[in-house]
Amino acid sequence: MYACRCRPVILPTGRVVITAKERRQTVADGTRASDGAPAKQERAGSTRSPRLPRDERRAQLLNAALEVFVSNGFHGAAMDEIAEAAHVSKPVLYQHFPSKRELYMALLDSHLATLTQLMLNALNSTTDNKERVKAVMRAYYRFIADDDQAHRLVFESDLINDPDVSSRLETFNKTFADAVAHVIAEDTKLPPLEAQLLGRGLAGMAQVSARYWLETDGNLDLDVASDLIYRLAWRGISRFPKES
Repeated sequence: MYACRCRPVILPTGRVVITAKERRQTVADGTRASDGAPAKQERAGSTRSPRLPRDERRAQLLNAALEVFVSNGFHGAAMDEIAEAAHVSKPVLYQHFPSKRELYMALLDSHLATLTQLMLNALNSTTDNKERVKAVMRAYYRFIADDDQAHRLVFESDLINDPDVSSRLETFNKTFADAVAHVIAEDTKLPPLEAQLLGRGLAGMAQVSARYWLETDGNLDLDVASDLIYRLAWRGISRFPKES
């Protein structure tokens, strides 16, 4: 019940009378109070994310999408679920990514760019080839240890046979292998094609062994694992004749 703000009229008989105008004012006040209650309740229970700068919102959406894609696969993921995980509405999600495919490709491009830069930085961190091989193996293992979800998205996706996805993976593999091959060709008498084959072999050794290591659930220390593969790779490649 809402309190009346009016001054009632008291008749000589003692009966209290409220005028029609005052009654309307009382009803209106009560209606406004009633209408406001659900709004306050809705705001209190809202889980929507606050406004963010565009770059921050995009990063937030990508992080939420990564979890959903890794958990459900591309085909099993839904934009509704991604929006819910990011605590945004679907219109907000579609403002940044018009389709699920574009969202997935943006994630893939981001993680491949990160991994490519890690590999190139490791390769260029020293001029000692033995240390180069060690740094590359360590960097690759560190990447999947720090973010195994990103690694699974890149190399274990149910969309991996899609032409656009496989093309992106081939670009990464070629960039990595060509960088290794360039170092090998400079340091040995091997022709470019043979050096490229060795580069692919080293890149594949890192990927396959690291993916297996990931399945051991930490039973083998990262440094021990990467060191084993580095020693295997170096003992093989170091036997090639050096350029005089």
